[in-house]
Amino acid sequence: MPKQSSLTLIPVMLAFFAMGFVDLVGIASNYVKASLHLTNTEANVFPSLVFFWFLIFAVPTGILMNKIGRKRTVLLSLLVTAVSLALPIFGESYGLMLLAFSLLGIGNALMQTSLNPLIAGMIQGDKLASTLTFGQFVKAIASFMAPYIAMWGAQAAMPTFGLGWRVLFPVYMVIAIATIFLLGSTHIEEQPAARASSLGACLSLLKHPIVLLSFIGIMCHVGIDVGTNTTAPKILMERLNIGLEEAGFATSLYFIFRTIGCLTGSYFLRVLSHRLFFGISVVMMALSMLGLWWGQSTLVLYVAIALVGYGNSNIFSLVFSQALLSEPERQNEVSGLMIMGLFGGTIFPLLMGFASDAIGQIGAIAVMAVGVGYLFFYLPTIKAQRA
Repeated sequence: MPKQSSLTLIPVMLAFFAMGFVDLVGIASNYVKASLHLTNTEANVFPSLVFFWFLIFAVPTGILMNKIGRKRTVLLSLLVTAVSLALPIFGESYGLMLLAFSLLGIGNALMQTSLNPLIAGMIQGDKLASTLTFGQFVKAIASFMAPYIAMWGAQAAMPTFGLGWRVLFPVYMVIAIATIFLLGSTHIEEQPAARASSLGACLSLLKHPIVLLSFIGIMCHVGIDVGTNTTAPKILMERLNIGLEEAGFATSLYFIFRTIGCLTGSYFLRVLSHRLFFGISVVMMALSMLGLWWGQSTLVLYVAIALVGYGNSNIFSLVFSQALLSEPERQNEVSGLMIMGLFGGTIFPLLMGFASDAIGQIGAIAVMAVGVGYLFFYLPTIKAQRA
């Protein structure tokens, strides 16, 4: 494995920050819902559309990496992301926002598929989970900043140039462009792909039980993540009878505790069994579902949101690293499959939208609870080693 300077990780971690831009879709969909007077199902099309493109582009991106390399694929993803963030500057019509979120989803599919194996090629195997977790910590910073920037834009006057909450997009666009230049000027050694691959060869890896189970695990993780991101403000508005600006704090609270979870998780994964830490995380998420189901007070709901934020923060890193290490010679292809599992971010919000329109937000919580139940089922497959 090529040796890399520790300074090389700086632009790579900045790319993880750019990866977090996709999570702005949660708070953005709430603002668009209020502005265009949409139903829950119509508003949930936005996060669903973002993650739909993971189904289409993830596996082809794994094949593309074998041809042009991981770093170049990351740079391409950043370029697509920057273009997507430029579009909402020109308006917030339903069609324009659909296009912007589609490009954001395509860019993020390229990025998540290529950036994680780029890290895997730079870090020794046993430390991969904790390094990916630190990357998720950096990503979460961008995620929890988004509602605050949108809130500031919605309440400010002249400084936003009439953009209102949409000032969030040019702010993140500038960061994406800066990341392109910084990462592009950084030398990263890459090993050539072991073999050429095809779509059929990639999908055939799903015949391996650990790969298939991990694929479903990623679907559940991102479904819970996007579901909480999108639904938490709606739960507060329904239960506490408050406005969107105040309820938007729920999204920030979720990502604050996701950030704390990623930061502390990079330590715990070095001193605790991976299986034990995964189990603790899933128990926290189960307690969260109970709190969201029964809670009627601000305190209980905030505690529940914090629990799912912390509990869900390390699930991706553990499941993803488990899958990568199970097929060390096919990491590009496995990465593509795992990121295709982010299609769960399409399925869960759609089901949650239908359920919440039918019986209220308690229906959305029930859909997320199914995902938590599967993670209990996945627990025995986690190897007990430490990083």
